[in-house]
Amino acid sequence: MSVETQLPGETGATAPLSLPWWTRGDTNAFFGLSFNILVNVLTLTTLSIAVVKIPSTDVLGTVLPALGVALVLGNLYYMTLARRLARRERRATVTALPYGPSVPHMFIVVFVVMLPIYLKTNDPMKAWSAGLAWAFMIGVIVMIGAFVGPSIRRITPRAAMLGTLAGISITFIAMRPAAQMWEAAWIGLPVLAIILIGFFTDVRLPGNVPIGLAALLTGTAIGWIGGYMSVPDVSKAAHDIALGLPDLRLHLLFDGLAHLAPLLATAIPLGVYNFTEAMSNVESAAAAGDNYNLRSVLLADGFGAIIGSGFGSPFPPAVYIGHPGWKDAGGRTGYSLAGGAIIGLMCLLGLFGVLATLLPIPAIVPILLYIGLLIGAQAFQAVPRLHAVAVVAALLPNLAEWGVGQIDNALSAAGTTADKLGMGALGQAGVVYDGLKTLGEGAVLAGLVLGTMVTFVLEKRFRAAALASSVGAVLSFVGLIHAAEVGWAAAPKVALGYLFFGLVCLACSFLRPTVTAGPAPAEPVAG
Repeated sequence: MSVETQLPGETGATAPLSLPWWTRGDTNAFFGLSFNILVNVLTLTTLSIAVVKIPSTDVLGTVLPALGVALVLGNLYYMTLARRLARRERRATVTALPYGPSVPHMFIVVFVVMLPIYLKTNDPMKAWSAGLAWAFMIGVIVMIGAFVGPSIRRITPRAAMLGTLAGISITFIAMRPAAQMWEAAWIGLPVLAIILIGFFTDVRLPGNVPIGLAALLTGTAIGWIGGYMSVPDVSKAAHDIALGLPDLRLHLLFDGLAHLAPLLATAIPLGVYNFTEAMSNVESAAAAGDNYNLRSVLLADGFGAIIGSGFGSPFPPAVYIGHPGWKDAGGRTGYSLAGGAIIGLMCLLGLFGVLATLLPIPAIVPILLYIGLLIGAQAFQAVPRLHAVAVVAALLPNLAEWGVGQIDNALSAAGTTADKLGMGALGQAGVVYDGLKTLGEGAVLAGLVLGTMVTFVLEKRFRAAALASSVGAVLSFVGLIHAAEVGWAAAPKVALGYLFFGLVCLACSFLRPTVTAGPAPAEPVAG
């Protein structure tokens, strides 16, 4: 397809822009993104059925069809945005934003929102309705964020946003797949080798076989030959195949909204989480060369969450972490729609029960590890060398949140909790539980604040650092960060700490810096 494009201020004819619908790189990115979405949908299916105990007929017949339609429409929207950006900037190298259910979202809605209600009521339908109300509120907050997000993005340092994103990718995107791989390293490591060689080097497979396809087929073959998979499981799952069409579940949504008050303590910070994560993802795409309009992204994500909740899905799709990975793999404007359409069709046909028995998990999850590695690396490569310290600082809250989750899950499996065990016993074992939990509450927002403070300090903009720390104090005081719930004076001691940090910075703003010779700090760590 060729499009005549004329830049502002130019006169006369311009050379047509060749903007193909599909490229060879799209094939690579298609397989990679498809397996990424596949893993996430398999995960949320398992969590819904095994953890929250929602009946499998409802998950396969209602939740997944609603998600499937959202995947198609959302990826169609983002393909359109990509082609519009390509025409405006006269670049055929624009990569569409990936879109689908993300790992942090699904674990939050299952373990923070739905599971506590299920354990309290022993009613999976009440838990489901609470998840729908949560998704609805998330959509509303994200849409509100569309009008303040661009301003926040302009004043927040890139190191803070990319560092926070790196924290999410290293912990919630990369660590679980890495663990799943090493449970069956004889399957996962050969797959990882193919992905690393194919995506990080210029070596090409014979016949230009797509890297993602070659990796999946290799891992699946090893898994089946080695006896990791079971034929009877496939036969049993085949009986669950059935066409599912989206249907409105407004009664469940309204029931959840009627009991929304107890959920606000989590819905508000989690809505801010989604909004700030989307903002960081757009910044990540900009660092890779594709500067999308943040408001267009947030409005679409918010609207998708609201509509999905009405059709019974508590898993709001969003722009994915990983745009630079698919761009590096050669993806352009067609790969995301193709991936969303394929996975969406599988959702409508109820194929995920069968897929879980056909494809070894260790053969699929290395693609998530690849994304985690790439996003983690980008945070250091796309910022000035001086700001590497701020990137690490922005990582810390997400590392803390992930660590606390691992501790809590282990204690729960042992039939106890941190409170029952006692902070003294945990401290004697070398676990600084209270500090980790406080640091990790509201991790995404906390990472943005901490990374911003450190960036301004490194740049000797001490008054700006003081202002950023005062924002941290306010957010802590009302419980949006470093507190278990939103409320007045939720974390006053932490707020006081931020204020003291700001006072130190203000005092230092009156000091005369020592002039020393050294390299200019504006260079990126690596290009």
